[in-house]
Amino acid sequence: MRPLFKISKLGICTALLGAPLLSHAYTLIDKDNQHLSFNGEADVGAFHSQETYGNPHKSPSWQEGFIKFGLSGDQKAANGTFFSTINAISSGTWGDGDAAGLTTGSERKTNIEDLFIGYRTKNIEFSTGRQGFVVGNGFIINNDALNMGKGLDGQAAGVHPNRGGAYWLAARKSFHNTAILRLGGDKGWRSDIYWLQSNNAAQASTEMAGINIENHNKYGVVGFLFNRGLSVNQKEANFFGLNKRDGQKTMSVRYQGDAGIKPLFLSAQYVKQIQGDNSKNAKAWYAEVGWTFDQIAWSPSLHYRFTRYGEGYDPLFYGFSRGYGTWFQGEVAANYAGPSGASIDSDIQSIQLSATPTDKVSVGALYFDFTKTKNDTGTNNAKEVDLWMQWAVNDHLIISPVVGFYKPKSSSSVQGNDNTNVYSQVIAIMPF
Repeated sequence: MRPLFKISKLGICTALLGAPLLSHAYTLIDKDNQHLSFNGEADVGAFHSQETYGNPHKSPSWQEGFIKFGLSGDQKAANGTFFSTINAISSGTWGDGDAAGLTTGSERKTNIEDLFIGYRTKNIEFSTGRQGFVVGNGFIINNDALNMGKGLDGQAAGVHPNRGGAYWLAARKSFHNTAILRLGGDKGWRSDIYWLQSNNAAQASTEMAGINIENHNKYGVVGFLFNRGLSVNQKEANFFGLNKRDGQKTMSVRYQGDAGIKPLFLSAQYVKQIQGDNSKNAKAWYAEVGWTFDQIAWSPSLHYRFTRYGEGYDPLFYGFSRGYGTWFQGEVAANYAGPSGASIDSDIQSIQLSATPTDKVSVGALYFDFTKTKNDTGTNNAKEVDLWMQWAVNDHLIISPVVGFYKPKSSSSVQGNDNTNVYSQVIAIMPF
């Protein structure tokens, strides 16, 4: 899918063709060898779910928001450029808290989000500190963007998942500490050698390291990943069932591109995991094909994807990348009801139709069919349809409403019945 722009659970908006639009930058210093900018963005969202998935309110309504602000700059040196960024975030959740009960509506937090420094030359870049990190299209690593609230605080001694709320918006996405070496340019072979340390209790404060190798050519991008889990917080790992990450090995091969045929879209990835707790090895994979009818009005795109999360598979730090459905498959299913993307095995078929009526508006519909869930018992099998729109009102306001229809196939599902849940949300992103 290639929407006009994409709004993600990472709290960012990207413009057409993926150009970053994290915020509007106000230039403070603009010299040939020195630059300094102020960046700011505010995101708010209103949500409602007819059904609950752990929230004590029968039909919860809630609001989320955050404001991010800071400075970024660079200084040219003899053979390269030093660069640095510092950003702070204030976030909160109001109302009843989210439909899964992970937030309560009383979350408020302000702290430093990004704080990193780096040095780059033409084909080498090294950076360290608090920052995000993404591999490929985010199927395995797409920042540290799981933002729980107070809903699970106090349920286990020494475990405090509250990260400040804004669960869907996922305001905070930076790893607590990193060291990242990037080698190569935009074409041919390139690689990332990385060390990442999370302080996110919901991720068991996982520490990991690895290497990503990619080849960029006229047919697309081929990538290879090896990721090794180095340590976890034992109390947090016990509570969230993430002990397998200590010593875990994750290996993957992937492809994304058009194979030289411009309207065609192809994407696939295969992942194998060797678990650190000596439990059964796991695997996951997906294959997607799409076509953009760029010779007719609105340039509609049609995509089909099949995803298999094997039993015991750990999705690690997956997240949004190309828009709705990657990799939170189903607004209700992935965020609240739990059939996908959370160590619960499942087969997922998805179909997306999207179009761009104007240069400021993108619309789409997503269909998901979840089968073979919960160790192939099917107790959390479901179907979901999501309808979305994205509207760039002006340079300082982007609005995206979504309506979802989630239908469990069993009354013993997480929802507790087989009623159709009508879910709605509207997100506003305000770069300033």
